[in-house]
Amino acid sequence: MTAGPVPGAAPPLLRVSGVRKAFGDHVVLDGLSLDVHAHRVVVLIGASGSGKSTLLRCVNLLEEVDDGTIEVEGRDVTDPRVDADRVRARIGMVFQSYNLFPHLRVLDNVALAPRLVHGASRAEARDRALAMLERVGLAGKARAFPDELSGGQQQRVAIARALVGRPALMLLDEVTSALDPELVGEVLELLADLKEDGVTMVVATHEMGFARHVADEVCFLHAGRVHERGTPEQVLGDPQEPRTQEFLRRFTAR
Repeated sequence: MTAGPVPGAAPPLLRVSGVRKAFGDHVVLDGLSLDVHAHRVVVLIGASGSGKSTLLRCVNLLEEVDDGTIEVEGRDVTDPRVDADRVRARIGMVFQSYNLFPHLRVLDNVALAPRLVHGASRAEARDRALAMLERVGLAGKARAFPDELSGGQQQRVAIARALVGRPALMLLDEVTSALDPELVGEVLELLADLKEDGVTMVVATHEMGFARHVADEVCFLHAGRVHERGTPEQVLGDPQEPRTQEFLRRFTAR
């Protein structure tokens, strides 16, 4: 189910059109289409293997699509002539695992991308990194190494690192799945704050409470397609598709 364009509305920041991706004989994305408008939070839900992570990796050009197109800010980023590094400079991606450099202090982890990707001076990069660490509540940990932080703190550093380049679009892939339950809340609270700041996000998650309270739109993925989409109230509160209903029953039965 895909909503049509709204007359007079601004074009979407992200447009995924008929994307297909297979690994061997296994089709993961099967003609998937999705629009994401600026300053909106779109949450992807669905069982493992439904295509959520693969979709995010395709948007960030970590995987090549077999068919279809992906446009970011009106530009076809699946064009083989595109500069992938320039595209990724406009996209921040945060993974399940924090992927911080263990030999670098927190400040240097966050300051690395402004220097190497955006060409900032060392002083400017450190200033931007410190400001972003302040934003995520970790300025006091700037001199720490990653293994001196809790999992929740490490994930917040990873989010700061993704944000420091001022991306147009944030992609977050199950960012709480590797955390102990007591640490999940601090990361979800940060994402809620980013929504209030108008950050455009596509979030793959199993956290239904987060989807219900923060998402502008929820998309249920099944068999590599957007099977049902709508407001959190519609999809989570009154799903119309039997597959969506079946999936959500797993959470209400807990």
